[in-house]
Amino acid sequence: MSFANEPIFQWLAQYAYQPNFVYLAVLGMMLASGFGLPLPEEVTIVSVGILTYMGANPEIFPPPYQGAPVVEGYEAAAVTLFAVIFADYLVFTLGRIFGRKLLSKPKMKQVFSENALEKINQWVQKFGIYAAFIFRFTPGIRFPAHIILGMSKFPGWQFALVDGFAALISVPTQILLIYHFGEPILKTIHKFKIWFFGAVAVLIVVYILRKLWHKYRPPVHR
Repeated sequence: MSFANEPIFQWLAQYAYQPNFVYLAVLGMMLASGFGLPLPEEVTIVSVGILTYMGANPEIFPPPYQGAPVVEGYEAAAVTLFAVIFADYLVFTLGRIFGRKLLSKPKMKQVFSENALEKINQWVQKFGIYAAFIFRFTPGIRFPAHIILGMSKFPGWQFALVDGFAALISVPTQILLIYHFGEPILKTIHKFKIWFFGAVAVLIVVYILRKLWHKYRPPVHR
């Protein structure tokens, strides 16, 4: 498998027949990713999916002993989805409680430039709570974006609903597709993401252009 060279997969694969440890590891890795550490969420999700495929196909991937517990597809999808939403909501909550203090720290200013924070603020002002949907798919700015959303006046339940819906689109679907079809489905998933994000980008541009048109269009004289 070409994905076998990924360090995250190689590490998780050592525990392919210790599902409880894998689930705990996924929770920790999603928390680390949610806080902006260099642990790509996407790689973790795909790695878990491949582990579920291994467990579902013992004739291809023989277990170390008969009856060895495996990482089960639907169980892994639910655990990973929970881990992703929990990590995002935890960052949102920290933003609600400590946001201004966090962003005033010199180390935070070194990591997140004023320009980046200003752009995030503009997105929040333009799209409101729906910005949470966009930020779910932008890992480079997800952490400061969720901090800023936490500092805003948006209710926590609205953030959880929008962020959870966005996570539901990408997290369990990927794991379950890989669980059923194996690594070859990754190319199809990649193509779908290109079309999906392209469509989202078009909708965002149309939304902005409509806003600008209504704001600056010349008055109609009767």
